[in-house]
Amino acid sequence: MEITTGTIVKSLAGHDKEEVFFILREEGEYVYLVDGKYRTLDKPKKKNRKHVETVSCEAGSPGEKIREGQRVTDEEIARFIKCFKKQKK
Repeated sequence: MEITTGTIVKSLAGHDKEEVFFILREEGEYVYLVDGKYRTLDKPKKKNRKHVETVSCEAGSPGEKIREGQRVTDEEIARFIKCFKKQKK
């Protein structure tokens, strides 16, 4: 899968290794990640593209809202990631 805005990704390197994030935006080689809890919409994590791996691009997720430019909240993102993690276990 392609790494694009609104996609759910897993970190491959750094202190946040194995954590799940949404891509908020892209700038060249870098992506800006949010998880709604520690990395909020106000202060996204800047990470090199090669240090993330696409996990999923689910329908009905906050990722769709991000891609369409609609308003999304940190709570929506955090709730979705929490449910996503539970499903994967």
